[in-house]
Amino acid sequence: MLVCRALPPRALPRTVTPEMRALVVDWLVQVHEYLGLAGDTLYLAVHLLDSYLRAGRVRLHRLQLLGMACLFVACKVEECVLPEPRSTSIPDGVPGGRSISPRRQERPLGPCAPPGLEEALSALGLEGEREYAGDIFAEVMLLRAERRILSRLDFRLHHPGPLLCLGLLAALARSGPQVLLLATYFLELSLLEAEAAGWEPGRRAAAALGLAHRLLDGAGSGPEPALYSRAELGPLERCMVRAALRGPAPGRAAVFLKYARPQRQGTSLAAAYLLRHSLPGPP
Repeated sequence: MLVCRALPPRALPRTVTPEMRALVVDWLVQVHEYLGLAGDTLYLAVHLLDSYLRAGRVRLHRLQLLGMACLFVACKVEECVLPEPRSTSIPDGVPGGRSISPRRQERPLGPCAPPGLEEALSALGLEGEREYAGDIFAEVMLLRAERRILSRLDFRLHHPGPLLCLGLLAALARSGPQVLLLATYFLELSLLEAEAAGWEPGRRAAAALGLAHRLLDGAGSGPEPALYSRAELGPLERCMVRAALRGPAPGRAAVFLKYARPQRQGTSLAAAYLLRHSLPGPP
C-alpha cells in the first residue's frame, strides 16, 4: 500500500506550466476548506487532476473547471455525504476565482471577498458558450466535465493517497501529535509542487514525517528508513523545505495561511522559523 504507482516525472502537458497547476491546486485547497471536506478528498482531487493532465491535452481556459470537476468526483469517492453539484459549481462565497488564462485579468480579491458565480464563469472563459443561466449553467458544465474525467481515466479512481500513508507511518513510528501536524503541513505543501506528483505516496509521506521529526526532535530521530534511503527522500524533503520557506507567495498562499491559524497552532509560521534556524545552509 505504501509503495504504489506514481505519476511519471513529466506529468504536465506543454500548455500547462507548473505555476498554472499550482494556482489551480491553491484554489482547490481553499474550496476544499470552505466546503469542510475530508482530507483524503483533497489529495484524491489533486491526483485526478494530475492524472487527467498527464493523459492528454487540456484547453487552458478550462483548467479551473477541470479542477472543480476533479474535486466533485473525489467527493463521490471519499465523502459520506455528497455535496450537491450546485454547491460545488463555484457558488457565491467560494474562495478563488482568479483567472488561469493570461488573456484575462481579474480584480484583486481579498481572503474574505471571493467572486460570485458570474465572475468565476468569466474567469473560466465560458461566457461565450452560455446556453443556460446562473447555477444551472455551471452545474451542467460541471457534470459534463465529470463525464470527460471518467472517460479519460477509464474510471480508475482508487488511489491510496499520501495522507493514508502518513497515518500508517506515524503510527509505526509512534509520532506525537505535534510531529504529525507538522508532517501533515509539509505533505499538503507538496500538493502545490508539480515535481512531487512524480513521487509515490509512501515516499512523500515518509519524507514529510522524517523532516518533521528532525525539526522537532533533532537529527537521528524519527522512523527508520525501511522503505526508502535518505538519498531517495532527500530531493522531496528539499522540495518541501523550499515550499515552507516560500511563505504566502502569490498563487501559493492557501496552505500557508490555512496552517497559520490558531486552530492549527500556527504550524506554518513555526515551520518557517524552525527551518531558518535549523538548516546549515540554503536548501
